[in-house]
Amino acid sequence: MASIALNARFYAHKPTGMQRYGIEMANRLAGVLDVLRPSASLRGYSGHLWEQAFLPAASGNRLLWSPNNTGPLAVARQVCTMHDIIPVEHPEWFNASFAAWYRWLLPKLTRRAQHLIAVSEFTKQRLVERFGIRPEKITVVWNGVDAQFRPRTDAEIAEVREALNIRSQRYLLSLGSLEPRKNLRRLLAAWGKLRREMPEDLSLVVVGAKGSLQVFRDAAITEIPEGVHFTGYARQEHLPALYSGALALVYPSLYEGFGLPPLEAMACGTPVITSNTTSLPEVTGGAALLIDPLDEDAIAGAMRRLVGDEEMRKRMSALSLAHASKLTWDRTAAQTWKVLEECCHA
Repeated sequence: MASIALNARFYAHKPTGMQRYGIEMANRLAGVLDVLRPSASLRGYSGHLWEQAFLPAASGNRLLWSPNNTGPLAVARQVCTMHDIIPVEHPEWFNASFAAWYRWLLPKLTRRAQHLIAVSEFTKQRLVERFGIRPEKITVVWNGVDAQFRPRTDAEIAEVREALNIRSQRYLLSLGSLEPRKNLRRLLAAWGKLRREMPEDLSLVVVGAKGSLQVFRDAAITEIPEGVHFTGYARQEHLPALYSGALALVYPSLYEGFGLPPLEAMACGTPVITSNTTSLPEVTGGAALLIDPLDEDAIAGAMRRLVGDEEMRKRMSALSLAHASKLTWDRTAAQTWKVLEECCHA
């Protein structure tokens, strides 16, 4: 039996950002971890019950690694990967019971755990300032990008466009769950202001499913301008071609602990427009066009600028590829394993 156990509750959820992190790490480290996963799909209270009641006994006296922002309070010999503390800082974006649970859990869990991994310097800073965690108790290990995210051929792009019923060959891309934090309402308003100036064959493609009402409040989208195409949830294998076919990814999120879509887009050579707040300037490494996410005119101006300037798109594409090539899941896994080994023998 491995000396380190993995809290693999993430297998019970549809893979989005944090769950994808867990899966990528498990794929690389499962051979040296005892993977403890639910036997059935668990949602809401049943998931919390499995984690808080079953997991402590299953992990025994071994070091437990909980990679997805949560973990059992009864286990002190535990490393927790913290992606963000959004439910604590912005409870208004979430279902009231979801926010209340994490506002109660996260301060206690982060103080009790043996060590924390933060996915960005920004998240580390928030843990220190909000919960009073000692900086030396937190190691920053950035997320990575999978090798499947690379520039794709015209044929692959066309195939995915057909699968998702995207008729326009030229499009700007928005990707993320339809929840308040992703700021889609302002993006749509900015697109509406810009639409008449844009070429008729250009569209805004919005990829993402509505967030679970058990977790998120409604995104409050009431008006949809012309030229917007909603695809719904897109499978992981569709994403590289979706990114590759876009003139740019527009990602004006209000808060990110890391933000995988901008990095994935960069790995596909796609220019990125994103927010100048939270972790996003750190993650994009000077290769993105940064905007104030609260300013609809700034969002519209950045889209106008990139659509109209092919040379700028080429320069940003080259910068994006160079930056993204430095950040791989293999690198993340190696640095994470180093932390786990050190904590296991502490």
